[in-house]
Amino acid sequence: MRARYRVPLSLAAAGAAGLVYAAGFEARSFRLRRVTVPVLPAGMRPLRVLQVSDIHMVGGQRKKQRWLRSLAGLRPDFVINTGDNLSDPEGVPEVMDALGPLMEFPGAYVFGSNDYYGPMLRNPARYLLEKVRDKHGLNGNPPAVGVIHNPWEDLRDGFDSAGWLNLTNTRGRLKIEGMSLELTGLDDPHIKRDRYEQVAGGPSSDADFTMGVVHAPYLRSLDAFTADGYPMVLAGHTHGGQLCIPFYGALVTNCDLDTDRVKGLSTHTAEGRTSYLHVSAGCGTNKYTPVRFACPPEATLLTLVGRE
Repeated sequence: MRARYRVPLSLAAAGAAGLVYAAGFEARSFRLRRVTVPVLPAGMRPLRVLQVSDIHMVGGQRKKQRWLRSLAGLRPDFVINTGDNLSDPEGVPEVMDALGPLMEFPGAYVFGSNDYYGPMLRNPARYLLEKVRDKHGLNGNPPAVGVIHNPWEDLRDGFDSAGWLNLTNTRGRLKIEGMSLELTGLDDPHIKRDRYEQVAGGPSSDADFTMGVVHAPYLRSLDAFTADGYPMVLAGHTHGGQLCIPFYGALVTNCDLDTDRVKGLSTHTAEGRTSYLHVSAGCGTNKYTPVRFACPPEATLLTLVGRE
């Protein structure tokens, strides 16, 4: 073989091997991350919060379903679901089956754009170019003509019947061993369904602990929660960048959050106040781009402890 052909063929082979790894192994290599957050008032006992996000369920994903069911063995104090449960309009029964054991625990949820609308086949290069140009998916734009409407009402009814709190632009309360936890949620900013004015005013004075919950961590939502005095915000949506460069990190966040905070625990500051921010990298992918690289699928067990 002539030398001039060896490099292109080697690159093609490496690319093919990388794609097999990203789709066949890493996208199904589910992980549990454990994070400790010093955010509770002094004297309050630790709270164990399981965050699940971006499941993007597609029919037949048995390994993902088994893994999600197994998380009930952690016995969290409560569960927060930060949205994008679906990637298939037929996926609601499988989401309910996978989350069934977790719905035995107190919990709350918000929805993401993929709970409302099915994904559409798009050129992945276009996705990356949009991020370079500072555009962010559907934000501010109506769904495309012909988009599939997912049966989100069935998803809502299933969560509600299990006793999980629907935090769609509203507040809710959980009682955990006599402690009152106030959760304030927003509908998805990615498709401009967030209505912070409906929940503005900051934490209630009679709650033992408060937290903000939103699917997509757009800065306007993080600014509002933080300026209002919420000590912590949970979000998902970013997939941790999904396709990352080893030792460098994410290229995109699919919103206006910077890539340094694309996943994991960080802080956010607005109007002189600072909140903890936790962004889950999620455990699924859009069904048309079922790959992850240097960013395995995850759920997170957050242990909230007293402030230092």
